[in-house]
Amino acid sequence: MPLGPDTVGRKLLWSIALPGLVVALLGVGHFWREARVAVQDATQVESLALAEFVASTFMLPQPPGAAAHGAVTEVLHSDTRLFRSVEDVRVLTADGIIRWSRNPSEVGTRHREAARLTRPGPETARSADGVTEVVRPLGGPECGGCHTRGEVPGESVLQMRMLEPALHQQLTHVFGGALASMALFAILLALVIALSLHFNLTRPLRRLSAAMGRAEAGDLLVRADVRGTDEIARLGAAFNQMLARLTAMKAEEIDTHRDLELVKEKLALKDELEDRLRELSLLFDITRSLNDTLELDELLDGVTRLVVERLQIPEFSIMLLNPEGALEVRQAWPEHRGSEGLTFALGEGACGRAAQTHKAVYLPDVADPTSIFARRGLSADALNTGALLAVPMVHAGTLLGVVNFQRPHIASFSAGEIELLTAVADIAAAAVKNARLHAETVKLTMTDPLTGVPNRRHLFQRMELELARAQRFGTPLALLMVDVDHFKRLNDLAGHRVGDETLRRVCDILRTRVRKVDTLARYGGEEFVLLLPQTTKQDAMDVAEKLRRAVAEHLVLSQPGLPGGHVTVSVGVSHFPSDASTQEGLVDSADAALYCSKRTGRNRSTAFEVGMEIHPGRERGPHAPPAEAAASTPPGGVAKA
Repeated sequence: MPLGPDTVGRKLLWSIALPGLVVALLGVGHFWREARVAVQDATQVESLALAEFVASTFMLPQPPGAAAHGAVTEVLHSDTRLFRSVEDVRVLTADGIIRWSRNPSEVGTRHREAARLTRPGPETARSADGVTEVVRPLGGPECGGCHTRGEVPGESVLQMRMLEPALHQQLTHVFGGALASMALFAILLALVIALSLHFNLTRPLRRLSAAMGRAEAGDLLVRADVRGTDEIARLGAAFNQMLARLTAMKAEEIDTHRDLELVKEKLALKDELEDRLRELSLLFDITRSLNDTLELDELLDGVTRLVVERLQIPEFSIMLLNPEGALEVRQAWPEHRGSEGLTFALGEGACGRAAQTHKAVYLPDVADPTSIFARRGLSADALNTGALLAVPMVHAGTLLGVVNFQRPHIASFSAGEIELLTAVADIAAAAVKNARLHAETVKLTMTDPLTGVPNRRHLFQRMELELARAQRFGTPLALLMVDVDHFKRLNDLAGHRVGDETLRRVCDILRTRVRKVDTLARYGGEEFVLLLPQTTKQDAMDVAEKLRRAVAEHLVLSQPGLPGGHVTVSVGVSHFPSDASTQEGLVDSADAALYCSKRTGRNRSTAFEVGMEIHPGRERGPHAPPAEAAASTPPGGVAKA
């Protein structure tokens, strides 16, 4: 069977036999050419030597009455190998006339190539068309034996033509036969290789390919014909093993299909369980995240972030009850949509109904006019369609607010999600309650319960911050210490209830006459401290005088025994950096100035001056420097704590 055009055998044949044939032909041709050149060179050398010999025979003596140059003719007709190949010998004169020739009939005629042969030049030999021609100049000693001085021809030329040697012809025949044998050998070799490739490679591969085609069509019971132990046989055996495994897998597939039905049922139960676990995990994460902070604003931010990211709620808001008893939007997503700060009465819209009934209200479509945003005129591009779920935040029976979940698709909340979001709202309610309790606790620890202003602890925290800011930016800071005059006598005459009321009224007067950036705090007993950032010492004195006059003019008591019948205060002023550079130094300087106001008659304001802190009658505060250290302070200096 011949090899096909696209078979592996033909490709191998062309890749093996053809290069070998080309190389063999090129090698034989090269050697034949080299042999031909060598024979031509040898022939030319031999021709030149023979021409020299023939020229020398012209010098042989001639017997009397013999033909001219008869010796040359006899030599040329001798039966020797050297002269067998000589075809023509001629002697031409300078004008091309044949003076002597091997053929007597040519004597006296003009040679047809006289111009080429009589051209002056040295002895030459050339080969063409199997004939080697030698042209040699004559007229020297070789002509003197027969011709006298006056008879010696001029520039004569000896032309001798020799046929191709028999050796050269034999080589040509040998190489021609070699080429023919090589071609025949190449044809036989190609035929043998083609048959070998067909039986050993192409046909087994074709059978294997046919088996693979049937397997590809779905016949897994087919098997490849395995013969021998070569690579193709091993490939067929591997293919049969693969089919056997596929057959086994097909049988297992039927069994597996039955098992898959059971697995699907189990997976359905597993998915339901995983959903529950995800919900529990989400509730755990929310609980843990909300318990990380007790600040209400941070708590609301955390709830919003978890709901938007984990629950995939695109629109969300948290509403808390404000002091007026209305629902106020405290946090919303997306931000800056105009919903922050909106208030709703109980019973108004879905959120109001949820707050009023303490039950979740679900609107599958917010186009319902009872939607919480239906009458608010907000951007309608994202609020006129979709579903809304309003869940109240109730803790221990107390309503704290409402959480609103909204999606842009109608009826997009399932019963399971509503249950989960209700649990989220309950967790958020507990966290909000804890944050508010924490805020109230912090307020109690930082606020004076009698007057409602910050206490001493908050004062020193605030003073530390303001002093650090003043030192960093090089701004002034003033501190005023205010003391109610004759407060002990007032308590003794009118009682502690009147004394407490007096402190509250004094605090109200001071609080309404200072800036929002100023800090008013109760220092202890009847003493108050005002912290005035970015205030010069003179401006601080003006503020002290204004506060002193306001108390004296607006706080009148009918209690007998009180000097003047009204309450007065004394004020001491200290300043950073002119009076002190530390917190303790500022307080002690203000206390020294206040003591000076007390000593000089009360109901007056006094600015601190160097030396006031070392008065022997002053009761020193807990932050005052030792007396000897204060005494050693140079004028204009500040005592260090």
